Amino acid sequence: MRPFSPFSIKTKLGTLVVVSVFITTGLLMVAVRTSTEFRFITVFSVIASMLITQFVAHGLTAPLDEMTTVARAISDGDYTRRVRAGRRDELGDLASTINLMADDLEAVDRHRKELVANVSHELRTPIAALRAVLENVVDGVSAADPETMRTMLKQTERLGRLVETLLDLSRVDNGVVPLKARRFEVWPYLSGVLKESGLAAAGRPGLLSGSGGHTRNDVHLHLDVFPSGLTAYADAERLHQVVANLIDNAVKHSPPHGRVTVRAREGEAPGSLALEVRDEGPGIPEAERHRVFERFNRGSANGGDGGTGLGLAIARWAVGLHGGHIGVAESSRGCRILVTLPGSSPASH
Repeated sequence: MRPFSPFSIKTKLGTLVVVSVFITTGLLMVAVRTSTEFRFITVFSVIASMLITQFVAHGLTAPLDEMTTVARAISDGDYTRRVRAGRRDELGDLASTINLMADDLEAVDRHRKELVANVSHELRTPIAALRAVLENVVDGVSAADPETMRTMLKQTERLGRLVETLLDLSRVDNGVVPLKARRFEVWPYLSGVLKESGLAAAGRPGLLSGSGGHTRNDVHLHLDVFPSGLTAYADAERLHQVVANLIDNAVKHSPPHGRVTVRAREGEAPGSLALEVRDEGPGIPEAERHRVFERFNRGSANGGDGGTGLGLAIARWAVGLHGGHIGVAESSRGCRILVTLPGSSPASH
């Protein structure tokens, strides 16, 4: 039950009845003292009561009409419409409830669209790599030997893992996504990530150089891991998302025949990892650095790159699950993204 309020509809209706009674009583007293016929008093009383009732009724029905219009717009999928709130009666409470419902529906719709965009973004790379291998086999460029089939099998398995991973995005805002963290050697892991991304990988442990075939073939990739036996504690699949998206972003913003450096070192804490990806592109203006990890933010330095603006947002999400940190670090040239991962599970901190 709503507590008594001088602005409630019950109070307003009660006031309307009381005013109507006072008007009728006043007119009757005037009729008795002036010997006016009661039929005229009755007509005046009815007219006055109707005018007051019309005024009060308009104040009650007008917001109801607005709520009906907004509710119909919401049912048609327009979640941007809102009811003007400001009344202090039951209709004001109803308006606030409708607006809250619209906010929730808009958030659900936005999350649904983001999930679809995330799926499209994350599945694009392995599908493109698998298609390239199949086209080479069909065109006779490559033979369907066991090595080629193993490459396609890895991409297919990665697609399956990505589907499971991307489904977790729908639960990010509602709970904790479990991590399958383990300790592994950084050099073979990163070189494997680059190979799966379609980048040529060759060289000795600690130094990897090659030409990028990821989204461009004119970018030189340099992998620097020290010491050669460096290890990290992380969920390998989540970290794969981080590295792949950072490299993809760096390659896209690199100048012709530019250089992208992936550098891994021991972190400040025991067992932790400091990973950075640096390019030679135009860099990120300092005023925009706090926004580069937002979803659908594609930056303005290059007028947008035609992507969905999800890569860095996904990287931040995956790093956050590990209890680590990702950010834009200072650099004399290009853009430098620094990732730090703790040496143990986030639950142990």
